[in-house]
Amino acid sequence: MNITIFTTGGTIDKVYFDAKGGYAVGKSMVDEILQDARIQFPVNVVELMRKDSLEMTPEDRSRVVSAVAAAAASHVVITHGTDTMVETGLALQAVAGKTIFGKTIVLTGALQPGRFADSDAAFNLGMAVAAVQTLPAGVYVAASGRVFAADRVRKDAEANRFVAL
Repeated sequence: MNITIFTTGGTIDKVYFDAKGGYAVGKSMVDEILQDARIQFPVNVVELMRKDSLEMTPEDRSRVVSAVAAAAASHVVITHGTDTMVETGLALQAVAGKTIFGKTIVLTGALQPGRFADSDAAFNLGMAVAAVQTLPAGVYVAASGRVFAADRVRKDAEANRFVAL
């Protein structure tokens, strides 16, 4: 199975500079997480951007859609900031019947930076890699211990988790 992971930034890749919240989206944690998980099959990791998802523009989403459509892989994972992950999922879903039909796409991210000991990054990425191998074609979000259809999920900011619609 051919899996490509596109990284876009978000909390999963954030680096904090001080206690006041100064941060930057740093180098992706995906390669390190996959290495620590001892993945025994090839995964193509491609950095698309390093952005907080609140800063993503329609052009950025279009870039994600184009990258997925052009990918040779039929199984795609996208790491993404959680605040607008669903919006990108819906953008992908909108063209799924046209340009990326037949692909299984799973978006995931983290509520705590991957560099933090208590991060959910490794768990969520592991779920996404497993989900992309087992789900039928479509667009999904893997987070909070569950896999959701992209159009049937939202982030509950108060509870700090993803919930079904």
